[in-house]
Amino acid sequence: MDIVLLVVSLGAILVAAELFTNGIEWFGRRLNLAEGAVGSVLAAVATAMPETLIPVIAILGPILFGGDPEASHAIGVGAILGAPFMLSTLAMFVTGIAIVIFARRGRRGTAMRVNVRVLGRDVAFFIVGYAIAIGTAFLPSELGWLKWVAAAVLLVLYGVYVRLHFTDEAEEGEAEDLNQLHVTRLPGMAGPHTLDIDVLPGEIDEWEVDGATPKMRIIVSQVVAALALIIIGAQVFVGAVEHLSNQIGLDPTILALIIAPIATELPEKFNSVLWVRHGKDTLAMGNITGAMVFQSCFPTILGLLFTTWAFTPDTAISFASAGVAFVATILIFGNMLRTGHLSAWMLLIGGPLYLIYVYLALFTPLGAGAAPLH
Repeated sequence: MDIVLLVVSLGAILVAAELFTNGIEWFGRRLNLAEGAVGSVLAAVATAMPETLIPVIAILGPILFGGDPEASHAIGVGAILGAPFMLSTLAMFVTGIAIVIFARRGRRGTAMRVNVRVLGRDVAFFIVGYAIAIGTAFLPSELGWLKWVAAAVLLVLYGVYVRLHFTDEAEEGEAEDLNQLHVTRLPGMAGPHTLDIDVLPGEIDEWEVDGATPKMRIIVSQVVAALALIIIGAQVFVGAVEHLSNQIGLDPTILALIIAPIATELPEKFNSVLWVRHGKDTLAMGNITGAMVFQSCFPTILGLLFTTWAFTPDTAISFASAGVAFVATILIFGNMLRTGHLSAWMLLIGGPLYLIYVYLALFTPLGAGAAPLH
């Protein structure tokens, strides 16, 4: 039964990701937003919801409804640390592999057409925000009050980040090559009630009629429906993975840190693959880097304020994932900032780093002997 749920939920996420990327592009077009705002903020925050729900439920659940806080905090903190790690390594690797495959099929090249300024901004905010969050884990107990200061700084930091993206002007050519809004392909949905043009019913034979665009309420309906399907599909997928992991006796911290993020990061991975397939590389990469910024600012606040959030010998392997995330980000994007170019081959760096960390976490005393976070 778990295998069936995995397959069905994976299919649902794939379909939802296609609907979401299509809808969010049209949403950005209607508001005349720059690609950075669409990919790094709107798409990133929306598709980050599944993995964000895990630490929220795990950490706040015992506070609101009772239960064992130690076990819940282990899952919550593991999920918080696992998301940036997974995005900066495995998500980058999957996107790079997708580009290489598309290039081999002649659909595109391995060189990526990205807005270096937008991605450079994302990387800078991620490194600063995550460094602040991780740095508080090394504070002595008598300076614990500084965690509240750090939480406030992270909120302000993300607010500045969003404002910068939304004040960018859309560059010429960004709005080109939009596919038809999928919902308008449904029977009875390609008429004046869905398009912003003034014609009589039955007069529309083709999609592109006098520059017609879908009405905002139709676009929003598709985006909301896709997002709901993403969240439901991700939660079902995670539930099936958790059940299988419990059957084989996997440690809950390892589950939260490594296994669960693979499932909950699926929307970002699928969105990015869909975008690079069409050569929309800034949207694809912004979807990942924007999610990294969001994950470094918001979920970490829960860890700072409602868990121990301290670096100890027992939690070293968990916090080591942050070190891997920093290394992967610097290696991949440092060269981009230096040369002004990004290649799919650079994204593949995330794969080996991911495997090295998983090996240390699962097959060495550093990971296997680690006690759960609390």
